[in-house]
Amino acid sequence: MKLATLKDGTRDGKLVVVSKDLTRYCAADNIAPTMQHALDHWDEVAPKLQALYTDVEHQAVPCERFHEREAHSPLPRAYQWADGSAYINHVELVRKARGAEVPESFYHDPLMYQGGSDGFLAPRDDIPLKDTKWGCDMEGEIAVITDDVPMGVSSEEAADHIKLVMLVNDVSLRGLIPGELAKGFGFFQSKPASAFSPVAVTPDELGDAWKGSVIHLPLMVDYNGEPFGRANAGVDATFSLADLVAHAAKTRNLGAGTIIGSGTVSNQGPDGDPGKPVAEGGLGYSCIAEIRMIETIADGEAKTRFMAPGDTVRVEMKDAEGHSIFGAIEQKVVEA
Repeated sequence: MKLATLKDGTRDGKLVVVSKDLTRYCAADNIAPTMQHALDHWDEVAPKLQALYTDVEHQAVPCERFHEREAHSPLPRAYQWADGSAYINHVELVRKARGAEVPESFYHDPLMYQGGSDGFLAPRDDIPLKDTKWGCDMEGEIAVITDDVPMGVSSEEAADHIKLVMLVNDVSLRGLIPGELAKGFGFFQSKPASAFSPVAVTPDELGDAWKGSVIHLPLMVDYNGEPFGRANAGVDATFSLADLVAHAAKTRNLGAGTIIGSGTVSNQGPDGDPGKPVAEGGLGYSCIAEIRMIETIADGEAKTRFMAPGDTVRVEMKDAEGHSIFGAIEQKVVEA
């Protein structure tokens, strides 16, 4: 099934069930007023939401037109948002850009940081930027939402706790990252509010594309109206999303509504090289930092600038028939 949160003037919005083709919705507040409430009571609530989804699909209940611009992020705020490193190719490229090696442990022990979760940008909200020197970058990713996850679960057990899947634009301020990491205490100012897709879906909605807790479909990232990234989320994934959930739960319980991100979706080129831009026949990149690193290696300096006011980004994923699965994140950078 497909779920969304509509803006209604409150912090947590109103839970709705959305049709498979993303054209209609039916309010679900008689079942669960908010997405968080649904996740808190998932075993009880999910069958009722699924029944409503069936009714929406069969047009057996009154529906209203679904407009993605009216949607908030599925969870407008969350008890926890942690982002991992499923795609080591991205880590390799970004670390090379700042002259850092990738430790061997990164290939079997994922990176993860805890991001700010007290307020997310809606999928059509502007990205506020105070200073272009901060190096504003987009990062196209996949994320999952869990129910209550007990401490110490295995990856196999963690897979059963993944209840919803969605897309992310994890905004990064590249100019602030080196200084923060040099302190040895992780990201904070360099990771402002992220935005999630208009719709979150249950894993079964993805069909055969959901294998091993990874989505085997291209992630489409457009920058200023042009194709920028088409990396396949099912390729070059060193860790699955279940692996990342298990990693997060190694020493603590995870509360219902925890969001775990995949990190930037990134593919190698056909010969194990960094790959080419979409304009040159490659799969491109899901963030600007990667292409800047490749430009630096090839030409001695980066040519592609980071985002500035007026720039736009779109993140979307389509099924095998070309239909949008989650709706699209569409954002414009504006002066804060």
